Amino acid sequence: MTARIQFSRGIDEEVVPDVRVTRSRDGSNGTATFYFQNPKALNQDSTEEITGMYLIDDEGEITSREVKARFVNGQPEAIEAVLLMKSADEFDRFIRFMNRYAEEHGLGLNKSE
Repeated sequence: MTARIQFSRGIDEEVVPDVRVTRSRDGSNGTATFYFQNPKALNQDSTEEITGMYLIDDEGEITSREVKARFVNGQPEAIEAVLLMKSADEFDRFIRFMNRYAEEHGLGLNKSE
């Protein structure tokens, strides 16, 4: 099984997101903000309802309901989704997913201080 992202069950998003991750100093919680520019989920031909963001891999699924569309001139142009991690375990699980996703989609990691 591959690491994939979905907004509607069963339909993989093909656009690779820009992801910004922050973590508290003590490591007890964190936030990941995903930004998808012109995602397939907003395509005119897409009839599926966006029900959340689902990060799926061989360990299971991570779900976020904090999904917003960004509009420019009345047209949906991007999706921004926020994933809140409330424990070190949730953060570690997210990092494992992102490592798999990054490997499969050729993503790099930039660390900022």
